Amino acid sequence: MGTLPHAFSLFALILLLTSGTGADQSTKTQAIFKGSTGIGAIVDTSSRIGKEEIVAMEVAKEDFYGFGNLTFLLINDSQKDTIHAALEAKDLIDTRQVQAIIGPQTWEEVSLVAEIARETQVPILSFADTAPEWATGRWPSLLQASPDKRAQMKAVAAIVQSWNWHQVIVIYEDTDSSARGVIPHLHDALREVNSQVSQFVAFSPSASSDSMSKELENIKSKQYCRVFVVHLSFKLAVRLFEMAKKMEMMQKDYVWITTDPITSLVHSFNASVISSMKGILGVRSYYPKMGQDFENFKQRFRTSFSRKYPREEKKEPGIYAVQAYDAMRTIALGLNKTGSKRGGKELLENILDADFPGLSGKVKFKNHNVAAAEIFEIVNVIGTGYNEIGYWSNGFGFSEKIHENSRYNSSSMIDLEQVHWPGGPRYTPRGWTTLRSAKLFRIGVPSFSGYEEYVKVESDDRLGTNSSGFANEVFKATTASMPFFLPYEFQYFNGSYNELVEQLHLKNFDAAVGDVEIVASRHQYAEFTYPFTETGLVLIVPVRSSSKAWSFIKPFTTTMWVLISVITVYNGFVVWWIERKHCDELQGSITTQIGIMIWLSFNTLFSLNGPKLHSNLSRMSGVVWLFVALIIIQTYTANLTSMLTVQRLEPTIPTVEELLNSNEKVGYCTDSYTERYLLEVLKFKNQNIQHFQSAESYAQGFEDKKISAAFLGIPSAKKFLAKYCNSFIQIGPTYKIGGFGLAFPRGSPLLASVNEALLSLSEKGALQELEKTWITPQKCTKMPSDDSLGPSGFRELFFITGGTTTIAFVIYVCRTNLLRHKNIWGIISAVLKRWVSPRRHFTRRVANVEISLPEIHLKPVELSTE
Repeated sequence: MGTLPHAFSLFALILLLTSGTGADQSTKTQAIFKGSTGIGAIVDTSSRIGKEEIVAMEVAKEDFYGFGNLTFLLINDSQKDTIHAALEAKDLIDTRQVQAIIGPQTWEEVSLVAEIARETQVPILSFADTAPEWATGRWPSLLQASPDKRAQMKAVAAIVQSWNWHQVIVIYEDTDSSARGVIPHLHDALREVNSQVSQFVAFSPSASSDSMSKELENIKSKQYCRVFVVHLSFKLAVRLFEMAKKMEMMQKDYVWITTDPITSLVHSFNASVISSMKGILGVRSYYPKMGQDFENFKQRFRTSFSRKYPREEKKEPGIYAVQAYDAMRTIALGLNKTGSKRGGKELLENILDADFPGLSGKVKFKNHNVAAAEIFEIVNVIGTGYNEIGYWSNGFGFSEKIHENSRYNSSSMIDLEQVHWPGGPRYTPRGWTTLRSAKLFRIGVPSFSGYEEYVKVESDDRLGTNSSGFANEVFKATTASMPFFLPYEFQYFNGSYNELVEQLHLKNFDAAVGDVEIVASRHQYAEFTYPFTETGLVLIVPVRSSSKAWSFIKPFTTTMWVLISVITVYNGFVVWWIERKHCDELQGSITTQIGIMIWLSFNTLFSLNGPKLHSNLSRMSGVVWLFVALIIIQTYTANLTSMLTVQRLEPTIPTVEELLNSNEKVGYCTDSYTERYLLEVLKFKNQNIQHFQSAESYAQGFEDKKISAAFLGIPSAKKFLAKYCNSFIQIGPTYKIGGFGLAFPRGSPLLASVNEALLSLSEKGALQELEKTWITPQKCTKMPSDDSLGPSGFRELFFITGGTTTIAFVIYVCRTNLLRHKNIWGIISAVLKRWVSPRRHFTRRVANVEISLPEIHLKPVELSTE
């Protein structure tokens, strides 16, 4: 990691505790007050942060003279060295006997200083990036006086999410506070917004220019990602950006996001630094730059800073200055309660009780840590300075100003002021780029597909292996519509679809194209685009022609037939009841009257028989019923005509439930997920499902009676039904699973861009045009049909009417012959005689039959009157 091992640190600490203080007095800056109480500080006096802290503490010394018995302020130089900082702390505690120590800046320095102060319980107010949770247990006098830098990692992740960047490269300083504190929180924050760290790049604090150059060149040549999050100390960051500019990495398509150690010093950048950092976007801690107290402090700070450091171009105070000022005030308030001669635990308790509005924000400790920062400022380095774009608040998002009203907040930074990126203000980087030395993207294509319209792989001795199909064309059109060139080549895979998707996880392919179903179980290996086909699973069964034998009863339901019969009989009964006393024909035995009543009921369906009705009541009833009957008859006629003239096909198995109960075999043509769905969700038995390779094998399976039904995805079902429209039909619901999509490795930076391009194709209608070209259903040849109606549809009607007439005739003949049994042979004999008579005589008699009827044996007339 580049830091001192823990064992070596302890060894160095032992040496410090057993040796005298050899600190060079020239590294101390002393300010004398009245009395003997002292406050110590350990800073890097050569850094901009150290300079701001020194001036701010001196301003605070002047302001808080009357708060307590402050007598002197000792500021020691850490010289950017961990061991030297520990030596200075030992000098301050043992020799100078200070009551509290402010600083240092790094966790490595803080941990050693806190160990030295462990026995004396001298409060240590740390400005380190972060402190581990176990630190306060080991060193009770250690206080985190600056907000934890881990909180701002959520703001960085929100910026990445705003532009839909899915991969970033993190460059950080190889120190314990970064590697174990800040960077893991950045990694987690990025994962929460569906982004991943494609590479971690660690630079040691003493990294050489040569090593940094090699690392940047490696990133530039081998990484597609162009979004960088930089968490470095100021001096190391300046070297990084100067080198990046020389290597042309501060241009179009590059994104640089910096964190607090760099961004909080943006107000101090000189022209040289700004020229190498143009276009970077930074996150820094927010503090209110307003109010009389801040204005007074700012004015005095500028004056003192100019006098003390005249070579510094920028004189403005930053977050480190106001934090140092607040730390001095915190100690002063604690000493004021305790008294100048008393420190240790009592002073520590008073400091922990501090609660006041400081220049950096509210100062109040909780679990030995000052309140966490909730608001961060977003700045953009442009021109000869920087621009304050807006703010990010935890739980509220981005805003141009600090508002209590959440209506002014947005979840996306795009709604803020225009960002000036390295490529210019009007160009938003896509976050990645193609590599000059990059090899082609490897696109996996299944060697065999159940439907060649989607994927078809052909081999030719002259042209080699090539592929075509709807899925391939969708991929080509999608990549062509993306705002950058994507070099690729198709590579063919001979295996199952699950194995093809697994190859993405194994990094053997960069994408998979074909009739690849989007299935939940495959998401552990890959991510999918939006489906470019309809989604769902449907059931296909054979059809048969509906029978017309009893079609004459189908225009009405059973209930309708029963209702018509009841109303008809009832109407006939009423008419009979009214007319029976007025008409001798309605008289007779009970059997005769029942027959007449039934005949009269159904006779009114076709005629009113008005002249034969004697009562106006029966005429009224008859007229209304005849009107209703006319409507019923016409409706029946129209419906029956439609049913008889239109060919109707019906499924051999009407529902999925009936298919399950019948124990019939079913087929499926896709991958194993369909098999699991049939077994686990639809509850088919394992022995009742059978796998098929293609649509042709499906049809053969139906023909050979191997299966009675088949489950297909909607895209496949359309093709199958188009080809076999006269033989099969879709039944039941659509089960919402599947759909074809393009597959990419998890976290692929391509996915967002491909999805956007795919949606654009769909909105423009290009996707539909491709579907018409490749997946347009074949024109199905309908089975020939004759519009003329044959006797098959009326067979039962003929049987009924013929049978009824025959029965009536037989009954009539039987009754007549039983009463006239003696005359039957005479009648038969007369008929036979007439039949065998000479042709001329017979013809003449037949011609005169109507005239001669009264003279020839018209005995049946006499029988009928009886």
